[in-house]
Amino acid sequence: MSRIGKRLIELPAKVTVKITGQHVAVTGPKGNLDLTLPAEVLVEQEGTTVKVTRRDESRNARQRHGLSRTLVANMVQGVSQGFERKLQIIGVGYRAQVQGRKLILNVGYSKPVEIDPPEGITVAVENNTNLTVSGINKEIVGNTAARIRAIRPPEVYKGKGIRYSDEVVRRKAGKTGKK
Repeated sequence: MSRIGKRLIELPAKVTVKITGQHVAVTGPKGNLDLTLPAEVLVEQEGTTVKVTRRDESRNARQRHGLSRTLVANMVQGVSQGFERKLQIIGVGYRAQVQGRKLILNVGYSKPVEIDPPEGITVAVENNTNLTVSGINKEIVGNTAARIRAIRPPEVYKGKGIRYSDEVVRRKAGKTGKK
């Protein structure tokens, strides 16, 4: 049995789950999420817990068991607490600002880079160099943060660029002059 798949999902207060066949809809204070799970898994609600089991012991069912449980657990956490990813901009003259919904980044290119975040995602800027990407869908929050980071990833000599706040950039020594 999958270690992740056999764990029960506790439902917080104000979160409801509606299961119809393979379709799971989760509603909470921050919004609604829905997902269609693969046919190899079975989802059932027992009071304030949700249980994900597999229909048989096939290889496909075993592969999707833990994944499906994690996806449902992320939906429950997203509609109750939400997800956020923090980024830092490091470099002289590098900065970010939000105009309306658009994120505008000045990170060393000849023109500012404009990013339109997807629906349901909010981007906040603090001190011109700290970004927070937040939303209820963990996958979209992570993909949006990765798209922002990909505009100017941190370089290895001076460490300039956009990085996750918990990311450690290993620096190279660089050239040494003649003596």
